[in-house]
Amino acid sequence: MLDPPDTPSAASISYDWRKLANAVLDGHQLTRCETLAILRCGDDELPELLAAAYRIRRRFFGNTVQLYYLMNAKSGLCPEDCGYCSQSKVSQAEIPTYNLISREKLLDGARLAAERNCKTYCIVISARGPNDREMHAITTIVPEIKQKYNLQICACLGLLTDEQAQALKACGVDKVNHNLNTSQEHYAEICTTHTYDDRLRTLRAVRNAGMELCSGGILGMGERDEDVVEMALSLRELNVESIPVNFLNPIDGTPLEGVAISGTRALNPRYCLKVLSMFRFANPRSEIRIAGGRELHIRSLQPMGLYAANSLFIGDYLTTKGQAPEADYQMIEDLGFKVTHGEEVALRMPQVS
Repeated sequence: MLDPPDTPSAASISYDWRKLANAVLDGHQLTRCETLAILRCGDDELPELLAAAYRIRRRFFGNTVQLYYLMNAKSGLCPEDCGYCSQSKVSQAEIPTYNLISREKLLDGARLAAERNCKTYCIVISARGPNDREMHAITTIVPEIKQKYNLQICACLGLLTDEQAQALKACGVDKVNHNLNTSQEHYAEICTTHTYDDRLRTLRAVRNAGMELCSGGILGMGERDEDVVEMALSLRELNVESIPVNFLNPIDGTPLEGVAISGTRALNPRYCLKVLSMFRFANPRSEIRIAGGRELHIRSLQPMGLYAANSLFIGDYLTTKGQAPEADYQMIEDLGFKVTHGEEVALRMPQVS
């Protein structure tokens, strides 16, 4: 059943997930009550929930999977105090620290992304925002990468001004990643050196410059289910095209070390799959990417996540290791899915009855 107006008793309402998926495919936008109910449904409902999420995924993305490759182009040395990040000024984690890598290394990363059959090459720096030298390096290398390897480019450079966003658009950057990370209410619990509104301003600058938005969050930082719902619906309001869903890897030496295990709701594979399904229901046309922490928290159930999500990071993350690319290729093949480089399937897929 579809729900009446939002009520606090979401967990007590019984849902037919297939019917709710049909409603979404007919244009229904999930309410907070419906969205919360997905996160709180019983584990015995998970097979039906994933089947329903797959109906939505199949309508807009078929059985395709888009691959992303991350390049940690500048590591550590960040003045921000984000509690989840091993590169922040408050982190005691033992990680490599270096300034922006060379042109040759950026090109080599692009070559590896192309060899791994990725659609998108993500260039990431640790910073409050890029300085003039970093902006010049990025805007100079992007046209060369695109001409040589025909990759989409996603830049993750921190907070951006309108002028910086326009410069990234002019050089050929396709999208900018800047995660909301959590709800507005919970944001001060994970960072104090900038605000949730600062992040919204960057996303608006990116949109005004004519680029796609890549923005998602991190689960397992002590947030409530309501915070997860608020984030998912905020991303819907922003019409975010690409949503990476991360699961906190509690790195030793970071302020949030251990929170994913002992927080308000400890992460487990079944809850992670409910989160991915919820994001698919709430943002049916958006690319949903299973991002950092999937190996740690979804574990042997990772293939099931692709019945809701349609994208993966392949290889390593910023300062943590991912599983071997060969394992991801095998997972995609075993599911009967295929890697794609384009979004045209979203326009061509027939309706699901």
